[in-house]
Formats: sequence, structure tokens, C-alpha cells
Amino acid sequence: MGTVVPQPADAGAAADVPAEGDRRLFGAVERVFYAGYWIKTYPVPVDALRAKSELITALTRRLFNHTEHGVNVPGCRLNEARASYDAEQDTARRRVKGAMLAGALVNRATDIFRRLVELQSDGVDVRADFPLVRECGRCLIEALELSRLVHHRSGEEGIDELWGEPFKVFSIPLEEFFEGRYMKTGQAMRDMDRIAAAMVANFCSIPVFAALEPVVADLAHAARVKVETLRGDPEVFDVWAAFVTAGERMADFLPATQTAASDAERSLNRGPHSVADGLQLIRCGRALIFYIARARTPMPKSTQEYIERCEFYHQHGRLPPMPTPLPA
Repeated sequence: MGTVVPQPADAGAAADVPAEGDRRLFGAVERVFYAGYWIKTYPVPVDALRAKSELITALTRRLFNHTEHGVNVPGCRLNEARASYDAEQDTARRRVKGAMLAGALVNRATDIFRRLVELQSDGVDVRADFPLVRECGRCLIEALELSRLVHHRSGEEGIDELWGEPFKVFSIPLEEFFEGRYMKTGQAMRDMDRIAAAMVANFCSIPVFAALEPVVADLAHAARVKVETLRGDPEVFDVWAAFVTAGERMADFLPATQTAASDAERSLNRGPHSVADGLQLIRCGRALIFYIARARTPMPKSTQEYIERCEFYHQHGRLPPMPTPLPA
């Protein structure tokens, strides 16, 4: 599991603090250290065209799992998507069509890479200056440039990193790509733990939500394990089941019977907290943890905004006057 590394007991122990990228064995499992966590590592596939093609296909599928509906446009319709985007004058509609064009470009690049693998299998020497290789790179670069127009499926911030990953696989050694993924995994763990800490700090001192802490802790732990576990790992069945059931326990959480305002609350000129608003905020936090864990990518803007909403609720007893994301 992803584990937070304890701080050294004194200055003399500072040399024992691992550096970013350090690797150690924990039993039979190798882990790498990033962002304060020891993250499970996996063998790097053979750095061949077929391995890269399979990884780009998987990353493309994952990309569309987390983006808004309608952008998974087949690569064979790239010219249609581009013509529609170029002709559109309305700003809002042009954003959507730009997102669709980005999807078509990624799918075109994936199609090209698949054909390159077939050519290589037939004995063709596929070199870096091969025209189809250059075309694949151009498609991925343009898709990345357009990715700023694409929303996350939740309506929250876009996750630009997901659009850059196919190009990274295309352009850099797989060892370097995997190392970058571990860095993002550590950052995702950090964001999820910040969300959990904000929930505990701002809810558990309110009597009706006092029992929430173990529920939050269970979900945060399950999310850290989920975010470091690849789908092909034999443990994924237990990991995913634990993550989903921890999320269900949070979704089903019921507050204790509401009590009268405390003396401390009255002294701060605020009444009891709105239970309905609190439950909505808890479920939004659960949804955000799910978004990050499934994408294995940090969402710093959404994380910070959620923390601020929790602090506002704790202070004022109600949600701030701004929209909140729908629970997953």
C-alpha cells in the first residue's frame, strides 16, 4: 500500500529520510519514494514498438473514461471533426468541437501506431523518421494543445496530464515514462489525503458528524492502495472491492441526532450546522477522491476548492455560495 513515511525523530536522523525516487524492498515488493509515499513499482515492459502500442491503446482508453461524453471520435473522422471545428463561430460550441477534434486526433495516433506494429511484425524496419511515425507525433502534439478545451467527466477541472501521456510514451523511453507515473501517483495520494484531512478537521468537531473519522480514514487508505495498483495486478480484485465498499460506507453515512448549538457556537454568533449541507459536502468529497483515484492523477485546483468549502462550512454552518460537483 502507499504509506506515509514518518519524519525523523531528530536532526541526526535526517540522513535516513529518503530522497525522491529512492527505491527499497518492503518484503518482496519494491517501492519507490515520491511526495512522501512509498509506491508499489511494476516491471517496465520491453521498450519495443509493440509494448508502446499496447500502452498507448490502454492510455487512450483510460483518457476517454475520464473525459466528458462525446469526445471519443474515431480517428477515421478526423477530417470531418477538423472541418466542423474550423467552421464553428460560437465560442461555447467551438470549445466542444475542439474537444471532439482532440479525441479524433488521439484515436488517429493510436490507429497509426497499431499499423506500425503490424508493419514491424511483417519485417519492415520502422525508423524514427518514417512518415507515419512523424504523423503520429503530430497528431498527439495537436491533441495535447487542444486538451485545455476538454472537461473532466465530473465537470471539474480538466486533467491535462492524461492527454500528454500517450505522447510521452511515443517520445520517451518507457523507463522514464513509468517513473513519471510514479511521481503523479504520489501527488494523487497527497491530494486524496489532503481531502480526507480537511473532512476530519472540519466535520469531526461537529457533534452530529463526530463518527465520520474512521469512515474517512478507511476510504483514504483504500484510495491510496487503489491508486498505486495497476489493473493487471493479481491483487486488483481485492483492492477494487475494498475501495468501492469503503466509498459505499461513506455514501451511506448518517449523522447522529442533531443537538442544540453549543456555547462555543453561540459565542461565535453562528447556529447549528446544516446537516443537509454537511452530507452534500461529504459526498462531494467522496466523489472527488474517486475521481483522483481512478485517474491516478492529482487534481490540485479541485482539491484546494474542496478544502476551502469544508472550511467555510465549519465556520458558517452552511455551504458557500458556489456550485458543488455532483457525487459520483
